[in-house]
Amino acid sequence: MAPISTLSAPLETIGSPQLWGMTVAVLLVLLGVDFAITRRPHHVPMREAVAWSVFYLALPVAFGLLLWPLYGSTPAIEFFTGYVVEKSLSVDNLFVFMLLLAAFAVPPPLAQRVLLYGIVGALVLRAVFIAAGAAMLRTGTWVFLLFGGVLLLTAGKVLRDARRGQAHEVHIESMRSVALLRRLMPVTGAYHGTRLTVDQDGRRALTPMALVVVAVFVTDVVFAVDSVPAVYGVTEDPYLVFATNAFALLGLRALYFVLRNALGSLRHLNHGLAVILGFIGLKLVLHWAHGLWHWVPDVPTELSLAVIIATLGTVTLTSVLANRRDARRLAAPTPPTPVGTPRGGGA
Repeated sequence: MAPISTLSAPLETIGSPQLWGMTVAVLLVLLGVDFAITRRPHHVPMREAVAWSVFYLALPVAFGLLLWPLYGSTPAIEFFTGYVVEKSLSVDNLFVFMLLLAAFAVPPPLAQRVLLYGIVGALVLRAVFIAAGAAMLRTGTWVFLLFGGVLLLTAGKVLRDARRGQAHEVHIESMRSVALLRRLMPVTGAYHGTRLTVDQDGRRALTPMALVVVAVFVTDVVFAVDSVPAVYGVTEDPYLVFATNAFALLGLRALYFVLRNALGSLRHLNHGLAVILGFIGLKLVLHWAHGLWHWVPDVPTELSLAVIIATLGTVTLTSVLANRRDARRLAAPTPPTPVGTPRGGGA
């Protein structure tokens, strides 16, 4: 690993300039392929969505297995753990994307281009947040306490919203960015393919596509605030943090079309995400305390991976069981009302 010289303790990273260069180059190629695919809007058949989802799931597996012999087991396990965290949070992001697409009445053929814009925006924002996080870590271990506090507060909010049934709500009228755009420029009443602006009566006007893209970018900011500290709770290596984010985000476009009918069935996903965020937040706080008092336990990455996988497996199982219970309840015949029984139930 190459140590980065800092004012405090060196920040260890496997990210050499060559590795960063190759990673960014591969990322740009994959994004270029995605833009080429979505250049002509079309309905995405299940076979195409599944094929691309398998491809984007195989990529991080191959990358993690490559890290193992090249850099050792620790970076590889940290990558796999961070990837599982990011992928679970990304699936939750799909709920919000789905609601935004419905709220803006995005035609199905244009949905994948909107998702791709959201992925690009998320990658840029994550890169900025990751760089800021790395700079903050160089100033001292107090950042772990800050990140831990953010995640614990977020976990509480996610759990509270999930228990109230308010886990996923979108209110376009309350989005100030969308309202500001509508005041600054005219907006056409219909979509014009993938175009963001068109000429209308001699003036440049925005299309609804531009509004939904801005709305997706705004939600990307919120997601970055949660996800970047979560992965820094798994690894302090900014390269691995970026790699886990990139691999988790790349496959979202195809995964959306695979899971869009099943997303609503994962009714307990947000409960699980609250547990994961709370666990990582506690892990960060303990890591900070361990640096001051060595008797405080420091949670190993292997335990983190086991807890995260067990949590996701549990909420998936409980969601399936709850859905089956409700299905049986709906399928049960309603007992007939006895003839002559007064509706009031008594004299």
